[in-house]
Amino acid sequence: MNFINYVYIVMDKKTGDIAIVDPSWDILKIESYLRQLNGNLRAILLTHSHLDHVNLVNPLLEKYRPHVFMSIQEIDYYHFRCKNLHPIKDGDFIKLGETEIISLLTPGHTMGSVCYLLSNHLFTGDTIFIEGCGFCDPNGGDPKDLYHSVQKIKREVDSSIQIYPAHSYGKAPGFPLSHLMDENIYFQFTSMKPFINFRMRPNQKGLFNFK
Repeated sequence: MNFINYVYIVMDKKTGDIAIVDPSWDILKIESYLRQLNGNLRAILLTHSHLDHVNLVNPLLEKYRPHVFMSIQEIDYYHFRCKNLHPIKDGDFIKLGETEIISLLTPGHTMGSVCYLLSNHLFTGDTIFIEGCGFCDPNGGDPKDLYHSVQKIKREVDSSIQIYPAHSYGKAPGFPLSHLMDENIYFQFTSMKPFINFRMRPNQKGLFNFK
């Protein structure tokens, strides 16, 4: 059974240029939205390389030939390859028409997870959810890195920015970061050890009960 993922489409209103964040599963639905928007698919923004975030990259490349962006750490560690692949680093700027997108390296869920920051939206992949944060993949994930990534988001992202994760446990995407600061337990930790102990606690249930 496929995971339930959110796929986000960003369009620069002036040029009609479009970027898709983590395209997965239902290409017919994605193409339906592209036709409705009547824009041009120019970029694919990948938060990390897990299959449920990248499985439509090649089909979209074959038809639309967009540029593909992923952190260099993720590319190198997991040997991700596709056409038109552009390795990015922390703080890089991506131009989508006249829209500026900033990459924030946020490892922990995987070796090179990255979030994408617009003027009032942050696309977080599996780094953070409205209700929690991603698990630490034994292959390259690290709870120490995830702690620092959560702290980085707290430190560098304005509290009014709306958060758009790749999965939901019941709450819709789009809550402001201030909500997570108040309600998400992983944002309450101010030291590493308690964060790690809680994130890595045994016998956790419902890790993939996405809605």
